[in-house]
Amino acid sequence: MPRIIAITGAPGAGKTTYAVQLAAHLGGVHLPMDGYHLADVSLDRLGLRDRKGAPETFDAWGYAALLRRLREVGDDPGARERGETVYAPAFERDLEQPLAGAIAVPADVGLVVTEGNYLLLDTPEWRAARACVDEVWWLDVDDDLRRARLVARHVRFGKTPEEAAAWVAAVDDPNAALVQAVRHRADRVVRADEPLPDALSPGPTRP
Repeated sequence: MPRIIAITGAPGAGKTTYAVQLAAHLGGVHLPMDGYHLADVSLDRLGLRDRKGAPETFDAWGYAALLRRLREVGDDPGARERGETVYAPAFERDLEQPLAGAIAVPADVGLVVTEGNYLLLDTPEWRAARACVDEVWWLDVDDDLRRARLVARHVRFGKTPEEAAAWVAAVDDPNAALVQAVRHRADRVVRADEPLPDALSPGPTRP
């Protein structure tokens, strides 16, 4: 079965960059939680467009089901013999929308590195996702750097600097406080400026 490592942290911590680098370094597949963003049409229907990025704007149950399927396929010798592939969604930043079937995870993959903000939250849907993961690593970063990254990201995708700063204060910072409150549940704390590990220790197993 694949080893599944999850990278979590506050918005703007650099989780995607770190997860991509870790997966490449150890010969794994990168699988972002962002593919389970609800599309804008669903956010509009639910009245959540102005909270995009908050926990309730993700299909967390769908994300948990994907992780569970990866486990089931990895445990099934027949799936490996058939060359079964699990397809997962990605998130297209230029469109700010999820993109179905963009990531291929072969049945014989040895490592999956996933990442997202909310894997340590103590609610049923996020507990279901956590139960399918071997370890959760918290990516630590200076708050000033994190906020600067967020503002720059929002500007890059169309907001004015003033709109970007307002969004960070109204949406990103409350989300950061939410996940920082559960930081103690992480199995390991890492920083992006540390060398990547050359191998994974046995570590704690999934619940």
